[in-house]
Amino acid sequence: MRMDTVFKDIEIEDIKAIACNAGEKILTIYNKEHQISYKEDDSPLTLADKEANRIICLKLEKLYPDIPIISEENEQIDYKTRKNWKYYWCIDPMDGTKEFIKGSSEFTVNIALIYKNTPILGVVYAPVLNDLYWAKLNEGAFKNGERLPLITNKNPKNNLNVVTSRSHLSKETQEFINLLKTKKINQLSLASSLKICMVAVGEADIYPRLASTMEWDTAAADAIIRESGKMTFNYYNNNPLCYNKENLLNPWFIVK
Repeated sequence: MRMDTVFKDIEIEDIKAIACNAGEKILTIYNKEHQISYKEDDSPLTLADKEANRIICLKLEKLYPDIPIISEENEQIDYKTRKNWKYYWCIDPMDGTKEFIKGSSEFTVNIALIYKNTPILGVVYAPVLNDLYWAKLNEGAFKNGERLPLITNKNPKNNLNVVTSRSHLSKETQEFINLLKTKKINQLSLASSLKICMVAVGEADIYPRLASTMEWDTAAADAIIRESGKMTFNYYNNNPLCYNKENLLNPWFIVK
């Protein structure tokens, strides 16, 4: 994929800094009593979600005013407006709000750049863990400065590490895992986009998600997984996951 000057002028260090700034703000709220509201889909919303979103959007708009933004916490943009976008930011300012509310460490700040229908830059920051993942097209994927993958499973037919959602393990996902052809399955559970990052690192070999997610849930980590030499596949047609669809709901997918 040959990219133009718009992409070349985007500094990954700027996006990493924005994600870390949002994460720092989240941490100032983390140990306080949370005032929780609920969106139309009954998913929780906290001050941390709102503040992280405000920081990310303001900084991106200042640095890259010509690139539009889709965020989980913004009013959604009609497909007629966005269908011809060449570039856009796809943001989940805090993925794993339920984990944040519970006091868990498994939530992340996610910022992705999409080119047409493909994630080409991604930053995932886990503030409590202080783990920073990033990737830019043709420049590799990294965790805390180390190039990914860090681990390679040389015998997946004998020993397969499978990661699943801590909060959303569907019956269909479990049935899929039970049918995997390997001698031993080590099943792990994790929350937020950390599951995809776990495959990028090599700590897990496969992440099946046969349940609903939105594009902003996967976009940043998807850019990282692709630069680590792996892929997020549409469960139904085995094609790479696509973005900026008319419906922003992801199909079922498998990361491997």
